[in-house]
Amino acid sequence: MLGCTLGTLFRLTVAGGSYQEGLTSHMQGVPPGLLMTEEEIYRDLLVRKPGQGELSSPRREPDIPIIYSGVNAADTMPGFENEGCTNGTPLVILIPNLDRHFEHIEQYQLTNRTPRPGHASYASYQKYGEWDDAIGAGFFSGRYTSTIVAAGAVAKRILREHGIEVTAYVKEAAGIRMPELPLEEIREKVAAYKEVRRKHDPVYEAIFASERIKPGMRFLEKMAVLADFEKQIPDLKWPPVDEEAVREEHGIHPKLNCPHLPTAEEMYRRIMAITEGGDSSGGVVEAVATGLPAGLGEPVFQKLDGDLGRMMSIGTVKAVEIGGGIAAKDSTGSQFNDQMRMKDGKVAFTSNNAGGITGGLTTGQDILVRLTVKPTPTIAKPQQTIDKASLEDRDLAAVTRRDPTIVPRVWPVAEAFTALVLLDHYMMHLAYQSLARKSDTG
Repeated sequence: MLGCTLGTLFRLTVAGGSYQEGLTSHMQGVPPGLLMTEEEIYRDLLVRKPGQGELSSPRREPDIPIIYSGVNAADTMPGFENEGCTNGTPLVILIPNLDRHFEHIEQYQLTNRTPRPGHASYASYQKYGEWDDAIGAGFFSGRYTSTIVAAGAVAKRILREHGIEVTAYVKEAAGIRMPELPLEEIREKVAAYKEVRRKHDPVYEAIFASERIKPGMRFLEKMAVLADFEKQIPDLKWPPVDEEAVREEHGIHPKLNCPHLPTAEEMYRRIMAITEGGDSSGGVVEAVATGLPAGLGEPVFQKLDGDLGRMMSIGTVKAVEIGGGIAAKDSTGSQFNDQMRMKDGKVAFTSNNAGGITGGLTTGQDILVRLTVKPTPTIAKPQQTIDKASLEDRDLAAVTRRDPTIVPRVWPVAEAFTALVLLDHYMMHLAYQSLARKSDTG
């Protein structure tokens, strides 16, 4: 399989499948001296994983990351304190699949001849034939996005150390769109949402808070912990959430990361109404990045907005907008142009319709990216399809586990993917500027 690598200087290669032994994030370009823990990576993975309520698939994958290589096994010399720090070699993170039961595999086996309309199952069979990894949709399942989120946790950490922050959230769901809010308020609400989810996550409590997996453990010791924990997953209990207290204390919805609570409430009601009718819904996810210098990006084939457009590769994403996006078609130049003035010795813009990018290069403004997410293809309504082996007409009713909407699980992927693209371009920018300065002084 080709096409599983992203980036130039910061390169991510992903592998695995929904019902294979697990998934892998393989990163090149991670700088040495970075202390990343599995607990820190899991904080991002826990907001993406399934099995957390009626807005997601009931599959209960814990998505526990295991750092396999790329860090020092011990302090390398007397007086050095570099155990667990990245050492410049490829950083590899494993995400084992633990919630794989025969009854679910059998359901897929029984329905795999009849591809789900709107899903990749027909096209992938045409490409890979009888060897297609169709159990749980294989590499075309949303499970593969866990690899992006794991790598994105590393990228976000590096970017933060350079003053660059990335935040994503649900902008629109089931036809309900939130109003514009100040970025400071959005970030406060998103941070609160992440923390509430962490506090009520039984996997975090069982694995990381209790230090069953902690820095310094050997790989086989961690595997023994996961082998034991796999037996506990069917009986795993989610602690009760005082949803009203969450609303009152944090001003957020307990299940939906939309930073405007009244809108989130209406989104939730609309999603559930559609789901109860056996159908699914889509929406829009927005990502915002701040702290990037002006002039970052590579012209022509590696424009920053072009590379951000690669988020079309996230499953269920059908459009990517930068800044004003498709609204540009209904605007005039005088309305859409981001006019400039000097303010306190610095360049200031009157608007940000360009989304912080012109000519593929950053302007120094906030980067604004929106992803349009389609409805989940797997629905509880009869659909017309075919038998992909015999090529006969068939009717299909979904029997496998499904997400009523993918939108609440796409925002962590968008946040991570944006960070991966920005870090790669930031590294290229620093390299280019460093060589240019040396040339000037040479």
